Parts: sequence; structure tokens; C-alpha cells
Amino acid sequence: AQSWGFPIDRFQLGAVEALVGRRSVIVSAPTGSGKTVCGEAAVYAGLALGKRVLYTTPLKALSNQKFYDFKQQFGEERVGLLTGDVSVNRDKASVLVLTTEVYRNMLYDKDSDAVRDVHSVILDEFHYMNDRERGTVWEECVIQSPPSVLLVALSATMRNVKDIKAWFEHVHGPTDLITSDFRPVPLRFKYVDRAGVVDLFDPLKNKRGDARLNRLLLPGVGPEERG
Repeated sequence: AQSWGFPIDRFQLGAVEALVGRRSVIVSAPTGSGKTVCGEAAVYAGLALGKRVLYTTPLKALSNQKFYDFKQQFGEERVGLLTGDVSVNRDKASVLVLTTEVYRNMLYDKDSDAVRDVHSVILDEFHYMNDRERGTVWEECVIQSPPSVLLVALSATMRNVKDIKAWFEHVHGPTDLITSDFRPVPLRFKYVDRAGVVDLFDPLKNKRGDARLNRLLLPGVGPEERG
């Protein structure tokens, strides 16, 4: 916990305890709640043991950002980047940031030693597994990763997360499920038209007779009346 300059939340501590106990972990929490701390905990644990850590993301832009952030956090000589068209310090890096598809391809390469001396693999944006076109990539990563490698799946909230946890344990190994429904960054809904911006669910503005908002919220009003 002293690795960060702020007190960590209970769900973040739960992820740290799972990693210390040599268990994979699925973290399902709203956007902005601090799931990245759970991934960073795996990095700290791997470095402390003298092993490598792989951090996967679904997008090249996100991989580039993580590469920049981790260089600032862990040191430029320790961090590498591997995407479809960029390779930086891939063989010497203790922390390798890469796209999920690249990691999947490495697992199928019989001549690759991609997971040799690897402590853990962080699967950021794991809810992409529910994507109809790309979801199989995440499934293959879980199935093909060696049991000795800890998996850290960071996901936005998912309805079937308990089923996914049971599947993890079946195909990979012991797994903890960490969930949180607290949203530190509140969502605010607004309605925009040519006249301006209105808070969508503000009863005071609705009582003031905002005709645009009334037409939007009143049940039974057809699209042609909403104008």
C-alpha cells in the first residue's frame, strides 16, 4: 500500500491480497474507480520477485499511453512496448506493454518464450470479451496462458462476472472476484437541442415549464411530437 501516494480502497486491497496469495483476480468496477491500481500492484509484485509482467490493452493508443506512464513510474529501462507496428525494448523490459492480440499471437508461437519468467499478465479493459467480433481474443488469452502465470482482468461492470470467475477457475486456476459498484465520478445526463443544454433529470427545471424537456420525458408522446 505504501507504493502509492494515497490510501487504497478496500477492493484494491482485495486485489493485492489475491496476488500475494498467488491467485488470479478479476476486478469489476465502474470507470474511474481506480482499477489501474490493481494492475500496478501486479507490476510491483512481479518486479519484487525479479520476474516479468505483461500489461495488455485492446488499443494501440492505450498501449502507448500506458508505456509512457509506466516509464515515468517504473523507469525507462524497465519498460517496453510491443504493438503491431512498434517494438521498443521488448526483450530486456521487465514490464512489457502490448496489445491483447499481440499477446494472443505470442501464446500460439511455439518458438516464442513470451511467458518465460512471467509473474502475471494484466488484461486491461477485459469487458471487451463480450464484444461479438473481438471477444474470442480475450478467451484465448485466458485459456492458453500457462497456469503458473497470474491473470489480472480489469473490467468495467459486467452482468455475467460471476460466471466468468467460475470459468477462469475451470480453465486457468484459482481466481478471486473483486467487485465494486461505487462510482466516484458521477454521471450527469443532459439534453441538447438548438436552444441549448438542459439537465435531463432535473425536476425543478421540468416544473418551470420547459416545453422541450416535458415533451422528451412525458410518456406516450410520439417522436413526431418531440420534434
